[in-house]
Amino acid sequence: MALVVQKYGGTSVGTIDRIRNVARRVAKTYDDGNDVIVVVSAMAGETNKLVALANEMCEFPSEREYDVLVATGEQVTIALLSMCLQSMGYKAKSYMGHQIPIITDSVFSKARIEKIDDKKIREDLKNGSIIVVAGFQGTDREGNVTTLGRGGSDTSAVAVAAALKADVCEIYTDVDGVYTTDPRIVPSASKIEKVSYDEMLEMASLGAKVLQIRSVEFAKKYGVIVHVRSSFNDNPGTLVMKEDADMESVLVSGITYNKDEAKISVMRVPDKPGIASLLFSPLSHAGITVDMIIQNVSHEGYTDMTFTVPRADFKKALKIVQETAKDIGAGGVLQDENIAKVSIVGVGMRSHSGVASKMFQTLSQEGINIQMISTSEIKVSCVIDEKYTELAVRVLHEAFDLSKKDVKAE
Repeated sequence: MALVVQKYGGTSVGTIDRIRNVARRVAKTYDDGNDVIVVVSAMAGETNKLVALANEMCEFPSEREYDVLVATGEQVTIALLSMCLQSMGYKAKSYMGHQIPIITDSVFSKARIEKIDDKKIREDLKNGSIIVVAGFQGTDREGNVTTLGRGGSDTSAVAVAAALKADVCEIYTDVDGVYTTDPRIVPSASKIEKVSYDEMLEMASLGAKVLQIRSVEFAKKYGVIVHVRSSFNDNPGTLVMKEDADMESVLVSGITYNKDEAKISVMRVPDKPGIASLLFSPLSHAGITVDMIIQNVSHEGYTDMTFTVPRADFKKALKIVQETAKDIGAGGVLQDENIAKVSIVGVGMRSHSGVASKMFQTLSQEGINIQMISTSEIKVSCVIDEKYTELAVRVLHEAFDLSKKDVKAE
C-alpha cells in the first residue's frame, strides 16, 4: 500500500461533471489499494471573480480581509468533491487549511508554510477515509486565514506529501506534463519525460505555469517525487525528481517566457554606499519580489538602476519607489509595463559553452533588442519588448532543436 497525494487544479474541477471525473480518478487510486489525500483548487475562474470583487470594493483592500475572501473558493470545491465521493460509497472527509492545521507565517496573500500538523489526517487515513484538503490556504499562529499566492495549491500538495512522507505527489492539470515550451506558441513542442528539481525551479520562476516555484522548492528540500499529469487522460506525464548522471547530456531542456513582469528605472541615483539598500528595503518590507537588477556605470557620482517586479505588484512598487527616490535625491523614475522575459533552461549548460551567445545571436537575427540579461549556471534570461515574445520563443525553440519527439531531460 502506498500513500498518494493528488492535486487537481481549477480547470480539473471547473464544473460538476469535472468534479465527478476527479472523484472517479480518486476512487480508482483508492481501489488500487492506496491511501489517498486529495488537494484541490477553486473551480476555474472563481478566484478571479473574488479578486475582481475585492478590487471593485476598494483600490487597496486590507490584506487580511483579501485572504479571507479569496480562500473561500477552495471551500466550495472540497465540499463538492467530498459529497461526490460519499455518494459513490466512499468515506471522505474535507479539511480547510485551518482545520488541519497548515501553519504559515503572516505575510498575507504570499504566506509561507512553516508546519503541518498531520495527526488528524493520519487518524482518518487509518479509518479508511479519503482526505480532501483545500489548497492555497493556511492559518497563521494568531488564527488568521492566509493564502499562499497564485498556484499555491501546488505548494499545499507537495507540503502535505512531505509532511506525511507520501510515496508520490501527483499534480493533475489541463496539460499532460512539462513541455519544452508552450505548445500554444510552438505546436511541435515536446513533452519532457524527466526534469530535475533545479531545472523545474528555473522554469517555474521564469514563467512556466505548470508548477508554482515554492512547490518545487518543497519537493527538492524533502525529496518528494512529483508527477505532473493530465486529469483528462491516462498518459504518463513528467517526473520532477533528483538530478541523475544523464541529465547533462541535454544542452537546453526548455524555453520559457513571462509577460507578468514590469520594469522600473530610477535615474541619477547617488552612487554611494547604502543607497541600494535604501532603495530596495522598502520593497522587501512590502513583500514585493525584485527580479532582475542592472546598475549602470557611475558617472559624475550618479548612476541609473533598473529592475523588474511582478506586474501584479507594479502599482504598489511604483508608489514605493517614487517615494524612496525623492528621499534619496534621485533624478526621477521611469516605468515600462510592456516587457517580457524569455529564458532558456538546461542543466547541460554547466558543462557546455556558447549557449548564451547562441541565444543572443538568434534574437539579433530577428531584430529583437535585448534590454536586460540575467544568468545562472543553468539558465539565461533576456528582457525584451513584449510584442516580440512569441517570435522569440519560436526562433529559440528552433535554434536549440527542441522539436523532437519524446525529448528527455536526462
